Amino acid sequence: MSNTLEQNFPIPVAISTSIGFGMMCIGMFMAILDVQIVATSLPTIQGALAIPPDQMSWVQTAYLIAEVIAIPLTGFLTRVLSMRWLFVAAIAVFTLASLGCAASGSFAALVAWRVLQGFAGGTLIPAVFSAVFLLFPAQRQGLATTFAGVLAVLAPTVGPIVGGWITETYSWHWLFLINVIPGIISAVLAAMLLPKEPMRLVELRTLDIPSLTLLAVALGALEIALKEAPKRGWESGYVLGLLAVSFASSAGFVSRSLKASLPIVNLHTFGDRSFTIGCTLSFVLGIGLFGSVYLMPVFLAFVRDHNALEIGKVMLATGVAQLLIAPIAVALEQRLDARLLTAAGFGLFALGLGLSGLQTPQTDFDGMFWPQIIRGLAIMLCLLSTTRLALGHLEASRVPDASGLFNLMRNLGGAIGLALIDTVIYTRSPVHGAAIMDRLQAGDIDTAKFVGVPLDLYAARAAGALDGGTRAMLQPLVEKAALVLAINEAWAMIAVLTVAALLCVPFAGASLARPSAAA
Repeated sequence: MSNTLEQNFPIPVAISTSIGFGMMCIGMFMAILDVQIVATSLPTIQGALAIPPDQMSWVQTAYLIAEVIAIPLTGFLTRVLSMRWLFVAAIAVFTLASLGCAASGSFAALVAWRVLQGFAGGTLIPAVFSAVFLLFPAQRQGLATTFAGVLAVLAPTVGPIVGGWITETYSWHWLFLINVIPGIISAVLAAMLLPKEPMRLVELRTLDIPSLTLLAVALGALEIALKEAPKRGWESGYVLGLLAVSFASSAGFVSRSLKASLPIVNLHTFGDRSFTIGCTLSFVLGIGLFGSVYLMPVFLAFVRDHNALEIGKVMLATGVAQLLIAPIAVALEQRLDARLLTAAGFGLFALGLGLSGLQTPQTDFDGMFWPQIIRGLAIMLCLLSTTRLALGHLEASRVPDASGLFNLMRNLGGAIGLALIDTVIYTRSPVHGAAIMDRLQAGDIDTAKFVGVPLDLYAARAAGALDGGTRAMLQPLVEKAALVLAINEAWAMIAVLTVAALLCVPFAGASLARPSAAA
């Protein structure tokens, strides 16, 4: 396959191929953006379709489960359909499913279309990162990775402002309809411009249905368990049962895949040290990326009382920093030892995460600006280095499967990170609330300042226990302050995990020492 790819993808890369790759990146951007803009408008959708409050999250969960199942299958689907026709089929199905979501008149119909949309969207992300190494020579791969990476991390940043603006200006249907025109254009241009490679439909006969079933059950059960654990408790029978099913299915899938001559996912790639380290770093990066994009709206919505549009404006700082650093990141990637770039990126990212753990109930745009800028500058360095480490040295025939696993690790990191963050918020907020109330009752002025209690009224209160009326007046302020402290602990947790990821860097293979040498 490697020789075929080299013949079909000549060097230098044709302009048509670059435009085709751009269409793939637009499709990936749409898939990532869709998750974010829908999240901001779930209450609107709930009211329109009369969805029970406890079922509302399934609009997102259905998409995410289908997406995480599709991601590792991208390598198999690439072999069967070819990269060009896989992308065209995926973006076409994604666009059709978007129309179906917009036309849904019931909760069941919307969830069914979201499953189809998520499965199609799940193949778009790893397909793009495969294309970086299949379409471009070594000297162009840094630029291509940066272009794809900017769009991949920009989508969650602009998602809240786009979703809020659409919902307030038009209706929830347009959250899905905005995908239609870009989807059609991307499908048509990609079909015309991406390099041609024959499909191998005969490989469908090799599809291991039991392995596919085990994979779907393992990832689906894990996603649901992670979603429910913060609310039900990690020790609840429901969550433990799902985790047991996921573990057993994963063990069965791994066993069958390692023994199969033509597995649907080639797990032997984990035998490559650089790939495994790259996946480990991608997992931790996923915790930080998904976690930061989640924690900021939670803080701004429930502590600062901002709406979706205002939240989006605050979060734009990260996206601007990413755009500004992109050309510099490409230059650094071409000139510096990638292990140094990885260490700098993850160290800077950890600093940005840690600074966000110093927030107070009064923190707003000014206080959140520099942590966002630091994280925005770091993200591109992290993404470039981990992608190069995991995929840059592999032969072309192994890249599609490896890209699926690499991107799956980032998504799993995000899912596990969000579950851990929610657990911290759910469990620590009540503890902090009780401690704050005790300190207020003891007359602690510093605590009163932190909470935002008017100091003249607080100083004039009668000594002794707080009466019922005073407690009722203070309760909203105390709850917000407790939430801030819990959120700060969550920021600190993911910062520590990011620092811990640096322990992997010294073990990176020599093949990563300089990108030019890795070609």
